[in-house]
Amino acid sequence: MASASYTCIQDSATEKDRLLSSMASYGSQDVLGVGSPHPTGLVCSDLHQQQEEEEGEALRRKLKYFFMSPCDKYHAKGRKPFKLGLQLLKIIIVTVQLVLFGLNNQMVLTFKEENTAAFRHLFLKGYQDSTPQAVHTQKELYSHIYFAIEQYMALPQISLGRYAYVLGVGVNGSALSLCQSYYRKSTIDPVNDTFDIDPHVVTDCIGLDPLTYDSGNNDYKNLTLKFYKLIRITINFQLKAINIQTILKSEIPDCYTFAITIVMDNTAHSGKIKISLQNQASIKECKDPNVSGHAESYARQFFDVLVAIVCLLSLLLCGRSILRGILLQHEYVHYFKHRLGRSVSWGDRMEFINGWYILLIISDVLTIVGSFIKIGIESKNLSSYDVCGILLGTSTLLVWVGVIRYLSFFQKYNILIVTLRAAFPNVIRFCCCAAAIYMGYCFCGWIVLGPYHAKFRSLSMVSECLFSLINGDDMFVTFAEMEQSGTLVWIFSQVYLYTFISLFIYMVLSLFIALITGAYDTIMAQTQEPVRVPDLYEFIAECADTPSSGKFRGPEGSSCSFLCCCEW
Repeated sequence: MASASYTCIQDSATEKDRLLSSMASYGSQDVLGVGSPHPTGLVCSDLHQQQEEEEGEALRRKLKYFFMSPCDKYHAKGRKPFKLGLQLLKIIIVTVQLVLFGLNNQMVLTFKEENTAAFRHLFLKGYQDSTPQAVHTQKELYSHIYFAIEQYMALPQISLGRYAYVLGVGVNGSALSLCQSYYRKSTIDPVNDTFDIDPHVVTDCIGLDPLTYDSGNNDYKNLTLKFYKLIRITINFQLKAINIQTILKSEIPDCYTFAITIVMDNTAHSGKIKISLQNQASIKECKDPNVSGHAESYARQFFDVLVAIVCLLSLLLCGRSILRGILLQHEYVHYFKHRLGRSVSWGDRMEFINGWYILLIISDVLTIVGSFIKIGIESKNLSSYDVCGILLGTSTLLVWVGVIRYLSFFQKYNILIVTLRAAFPNVIRFCCCAAAIYMGYCFCGWIVLGPYHAKFRSLSMVSECLFSLINGDDMFVTFAEMEQSGTLVWIFSQVYLYTFISLFIYMVLSLFIALITGAYDTIMAQTQEPVRVPDLYEFIAECADTPSSGKFRGPEGSSCSFLCCCEW
């Protein structure tokens, strides 16, 4: 602006000298004429208009380059699409990392599940797979308690696995704790329909040590259970084991500690005590691992660090692209407001915020955090397999979803994104209305059918059952199980199930599909007829420069720093 003003003033001074010279020879009125515009104003106006045109053309060229595909940007400035190559590399290495973690995680989970199954057969009397276990008499309960303790004491002689006791983790420094929890005071008289209960819970425990155990001295059999106020009985102990099968995968074996709890639940006081075994496993590095012919390798840790570095670089580049988009948005809004006197709609403003970059940033953050947790797991400092699996699995999902962005550069493959974008607002509004009806059926089914049907025992199970019915699964089984209920409940269940299936399959689901189909038909119709172009793209269309015209290259040429080259 300063240079233009200086030029305008300099031209005005030159014009003034020329006019004074002409006036001296011919007279002022002969030269200027009556009412003629001042030449100096014309010169300044032309220069100002020319400057606005140049500024607008430069902004159009910036915007056009910003919304170009990587291939067009390469033709425009000759800069190789390093960010595109980085994203393609990230897809490969993130997928490889997830596969390696999945194989290792599967081996860990298999070892834990197989040991849990072995513990149930070892410590639960008469256990059968996939069959809930319960007792109904006092003698059976005492028998199950004695069986679990005796099996624990004789574990080294009867077990097929190699287990070791963990000492000092029970009550009074023992290895095994046998506890009973009961109400502090409980007087129940069913004859007179009276009771007197103090709900405060008291827990009594005795400890047993396998090293000092004497088969002839069975102190634990002197335990007296207070059945009239008993809540639960628990047997707690820990065992150690080593997963040597990892040697086959060229990995150092892991050392496991299993915290086992046998629960005999009498909370309901219904005459039936349910028995279950719970197992919590923790993994740590063995103290002195020694595998003949095996050298310790840090290849996986190095690969995880490489993945984290690539994702960090991707995070920085995507963040930089979002920042550039915001700055360019402000420049565009400022130009329209001060040069053209027009406001910019929020739709045009949001075009500068690329949602794919946000998705990639979220994926990068999840991958980086998951990679460091995976390093901790491989170094045996952490055992958060579930957390690591959720992070790496979600990040890989987002990375592969991001592949759709590259396909959207081709018009024939862009139909999915365009259709989802057009149908999304109507789908969200429709789902909100359908969810209200769905939740009403969930609450109603839980309250009325829950006592009579296994699939309606909890809200989560009701939701799963109804969602399965919408998709046509388990219809006959759901109807058949309701025949065991009373007449009134059976009639209600028929009305409930028939109305739900008819409403959601024939109406809700059909309308949902119609929304997607309607959006698709609208998109296909728009390709056959002219549509209104947003102001932003109409403004960009005024720039007639093609990517290969050479006008997008700056004065510095094609040479730039690494980060500068990573244009997208």
